[in-house]
Amino acid sequence: MSKPLEGKTGFVFGVANKRSIAWGIAQAWHEAGARLAFTYQGDRLKGNVEQLAAEFGDDTLITECDVSKDGDIDRVFAEVGDQFNGKLDMLLHSVAFAPRESLEGRFVNTTREAFATALDISAYSLVALARGAEPLMAAGGSITGMSYYGAEKVVPHYNVMGVAKAALEASTRYLAADLGEKKIRVNCISAGPVNTLAARGIAGFTKLMSHHASYAPLKRNVTAEELGQTGVFLASDGGAAITGQVIYVDCGYQIMG
Repeated sequence: MSKPLEGKTGFVFGVANKRSIAWGIAQAWHEAGARLAFTYQGDRLKGNVEQLAAEFGDDTLITECDVSKDGDIDRVFAEVGDQFNGKLDMLLHSVAFAPRESLEGRFVNTTREAFATALDISAYSLVALARGAEPLMAAGGSITGMSYYGAEKVVPHYNVMGVAKAALEASTRYLAADLGEKKIRVNCISAGPVNTLAARGIAGFTKLMSHHASYAPLKRNVTAEELGQTGVFLASDGGAAITGQVIYVDCGYQIMG
């Protein structure tokens, strides 16, 4: 079996449980030969991430990181640098958050605090993580963020998260321009709806999934496993000339008028 990521190292941000898109991509990276490290957010998710990451071996690095704290980010990159002898090849940013009340009702009622929180955690964190990864990617690397169609068009109840994802996609392009001369590629996967812990916080999500499956050309929803294979492609030599792009992996939904 071909292992296109054999010998590569990756750092995964955003695993919450086995349904997480981040976990689907992490599994695919592992199966493609990569050695991985993981972060978790708070004690509530620590056990889940530890249990999942244990599948990859007892020496897998698992460390806590609050991406809204620069001190945490500095610490975890120091830890992963020690773990991987100063070399990192891949980073997955699958981190997003907005207060629940901002994902209900009207976008115009978004508070200043909720707006700042959503943009900080869901978009600025990509910039901060890229800055932390850069010194460890001296030989080049691949950074992948996770986006959604709500960055481009209005999706009911997605509200401030759509604005945050738009900022994430713009940040991807600017980071790609900055880091390209160092052979670091930065891309986003815009995934169709997946039944994750985060997605269930969006009002009407079940109805949204049903609509998506009926309207997409492939007449179904994407799976975490399929998103994992896209993650492998972007991190491998197959994606060597791709940077600053938003790759839609949504069963074709984005093309429909």
